[in-house]
Order: sequence, then structure tokens, then C-alpha cells
Amino acid sequence: MTDEHYMQLALQEAQKAFEKDEVPIGAILVMQDKIIARAHNQVELLNDSTAHAEILALTTAFNFLGSKYLPEACLYVTVEPCLMCSGALYWSKIGRIVFGAADDKNSYRRCTGKNNPFHPKTIIAGAVLANECAALMKAFFQAKR
Repeated sequence: MTDEHYMQLALQEAQKAFEKDEVPIGAILVMQDKIIARAHNQVELLNDSTAHAEILALTTAFNFLGSKYLPEACLYVTVEPCLMCSGALYWSKIGRIVFGAADDKNSYRRCTGKNNPFHPKTIIAGAVLANECAALMKAFFQAKR
């Protein structure tokens, strides 16, 4: 499977969030070509500012595997992770992170500059289906105005 395939699945999760009036971010966690977790933002539903797609996907994966580390896993997330999610991803020792749209306003880069907040062995790739991921976010926030 390709990065684009898994990002399409993450976009499906983001669409679920959009339909529930949540910020449309979706995440898929993959290990050995198998999806071990999928999630979308549920901040409003759970009344929990930490209920980001990445955090929910990590928790599901930890429970599924019975492990607190994910060095062989890859996270596909539709928008670049925020600083909070980056911290959780750091502690998970995740092997790879693939994001869709950049987020200059709320991403980890806003607080860390060029410093990498992820585990030193984590590989980061961006701009996979970036236009599609960004379009969903733009549609959501335009509808809010």
C-alpha cells in the first residue's frame, strides 16, 4: 500500500469529524501493512481538548498491542501535528509520521521552530494529499464564518 492510500483513509476519518462538526482531522495508524487504529477529532463530543485524532489513535493502538511504544508503526494524519500531539508521538517512539496539510498556525513548528520534537529515530514526511487535506479544513472553517 502507498502513503496516498493510507492518507485517503485518514481523510475518510477527517470527513467523519467534519460531519460531526469537529475540526476535520483524521488519523490512521499502520503497522506491517495492517491498520491497527483509526480515529478523528472528538474534542466537542467528549468535551476534552486533548481528544485529537492523533491522541485517540495512539491510545487505541497501545491498547490493541498491549504496548506503550510503536517503533514499527506509521501514523497518517491529515494535518501536521500540534505540539501536544507531537509530545505524545515522541513518547510513543513512533517509527514514522506522514501528514497531509501543513499547519503554520498550530503545528509543533510554531513553538519549536526548526527543532524536531519527535523521537530522534522518527521519520517525518509531509504534503501527502496536501491539497485535499487542506481543502477539507478550509471548507470547515469557511462554514463557521
